[in-house]
Amino acid sequence: MRYNHFKNADADISALTVGTWGIAGANSAGVTWGNVDTEESIAAIRQMIDNGVNMVDTAPIYGDGHSETVVGQALKDGYREKVYLATKFGSYISHYTGKSVRDNKYNSVEREIDESLARLQTDYIDFYIMHWPDENTPIEETMAVCNMLKKKGKIRYIGMSNSSKELIQEAQKYAKIDVIQPPFSIVNQSERELMEWAETQGIGTMTYGSLGGGILTGAIRELPKPDPKDMRQVFYPFFKEPVFSNVMELLKTLDKIAEAHNVPVAQVSINWSTQKSFVGTALTGVNTPAQADENCSAFEWQLNNEEIALIDSEIDRLNIG
Repeated sequence: MRYNHFKNADADISALTVGTWGIAGANSAGVTWGNVDTEESIAAIRQMIDNGVNMVDTAPIYGDGHSETVVGQALKDGYREKVYLATKFGSYISHYTGKSVRDNKYNSVEREIDESLARLQTDYIDFYIMHWPDENTPIEETMAVCNMLKKKGKIRYIGMSNSSKELIQEAQKYAKIDVIQPPFSIVNQSERELMEWAETQGIGTMTYGSLGGGILTGAIRELPKPDPKDMRQVFYPFFKEPVFSNVMELLKTLDKIAEAHNVPVAQVSINWSTQKSFVGTALTGVNTPAQADENCSAFEWQLNNEEIALIDSEIDRLNIG
């Protein structure tokens, strides 16, 4: 396993983070990643940790708290002490409307932290991350509650996800921002400039969508049938034309590189991301111990400059990312 230093947090974090959105099951709106097995999920999380991963990321909105509950179970038996734990606040699915709600108000966050701590069966959260901006709540108010929770020892570090540079800069007036969590992968480089700026600020980066909802593993080779309940199709644009066909064309290049190294395609995708200096840690979902071993084995080798250049040229040619 490789490790990177998060300057503001003064923490050495593994280049991979256990992402747990995919193990959440269905939320109250019925949107799902598919069938999940809790015992298998727990085993997969522990296998990632046994392989040197020291960050686990979750959120209360994932399966209406189910993901946090599973993570809490996985971190029993001494595993909590081996990891930095990240969860989020301010985003949930309304049981009344079935729609996403964003609420970063002081009182709401103060209530949420205790609910998350209970589900996670822990006394503190290492990285507490604002999941989405809330246009109805001043960032000063949100940072105030984070600072209060930090003073009380309920959280150690403050993070922001899905936030613009301007909002992060505004938040920095009121609190130390230790980490951001933007999307980043071969097929999505929309926040690259933000991440490069964060690196200059000592802000660690936790990238989500690192395997493009699974499309960068090479396991998906045919366009899925439209399904409004499939989280991949709801959240990611890669499972619709014409992007899907372009990604399939890109996979031909990734296939060749994977074959040359005798590794799975997912490892090519992981290395392309994590070899960037501005990527602190890449979130990858994992459903089985075998997947955990496969993902972590990516760090037994590296892409060379020519291979990275070849991938980048194909990204440009196909207008991906």
